Amino acid sequence: MIPISNLRKWLPGTHEKALAGGGPEAILWRLLSIMNQSTPINDGLSRRQAFQTAAATCAGAALASQDAAAQMPRSFVEPDFQIRNQRIRQSIMGWTFNPMPTPALAKLCKDIGLVAMEGVGREHYPMIKQLGLQISLVSSHGFDKGPFNVANHDAVIKSLREAIDAAVQVGCSKVITFTGMKEPGISDEEGVKNCLDAWKKVLGYAEEKKVTLCLEHLNSRDNTHPMKGHPGYFGDHVDFCVELIKRIGSPNFKLLFDIYHVAIMDGDVIRRIRQHKEFIGHIHTAGVPGRAELDDTQEVNYPAVMRALLEIGYSGHVAQEFIPTWPDRALALRHAAKVCDV
Repeated sequence: MIPISNLRKWLPGTHEKALAGGGPEAILWRLLSIMNQSTPINDGLSRRQAFQTAAATCAGAALASQDAAAQMPRSFVEPDFQIRNQRIRQSIMGWTFNPMPTPALAKLCKDIGLVAMEGVGREHYPMIKQLGLQISLVSSHGFDKGPFNVANHDAVIKSLREAIDAAVQVGCSKVITFTGMKEPGISDEEGVKNCLDAWKKVLGYAEEKKVTLCLEHLNSRDNTHPMKGHPGYFGDHVDFCVELIKRIGSPNFKLLFDIYHVAIMDGDVIRRIRQHKEFIGHIHTAGVPGRAELDDTQEVNYPAVMRALLEIGYSGHVAQEFIPTWPDRALALRHAAKVCDV
């Protein structure tokens, strides 16, 4: 058998450091350790032969591990990774990659194999379409001044109608909407009525134009950053948002299921996907907590979530909406695309 003492001579660094660091080195250490315990080796086996045997096994394990994995470290994504499976129609919320210029981000998306973009200025739509990418969602009114307050209704309805027109112009079928923030003097019951009244006033136009309004649920728990959480947001529980959608009662009014926000506020993500499958119109991602990369510093098992979406027959877009923290932002997007490419 191969003594561990010999392994320490043959491999750079230390056994403990390699295991702690993860990646291919850790895999090799573990495999060779298993061989040491269970695999008889002829006394004449050379160092080269031992490594050839271990490396062949390690290569297979490394390839398997580099498929979409729940907590995949950045070292496991190729710098030129491109989407292979195409079963998940991946998009990106462009604002998260600021200050990267939108044309550069669009070219990166095209190279990786994303099929769409959203959350960028409408002036960029022609350029995005020219690259062969789709617009997956059109923005409308903001999340703070929504239909919760009747005083916002004229502006909300105007913004939604304009967004519907913009969507039709670029061949997009989805427009985002929000409840808005709670405000003093307006009860929850009154707020529900106000939201429903405003949406119903624009829903006929959406149905006529074959556009779906997607209500986004946002978390009110994270107060560390203005775009990581939204304390005071009315529609802060996904089940509550689904109840609003049911009360609208139209196939053109659905849920924007943001996995990041759902995980923070309600959890049980896969069960909720299955439970609310008929109401889901769009999907967003981000690492939990922190809204960063979908890597091994966050807790959501994104490949399992993507498989659950396929299981329910979801065929819409999944937009990456994490805020990059890695120095190499392009690699961060390639990594997220790989994690979701199930």
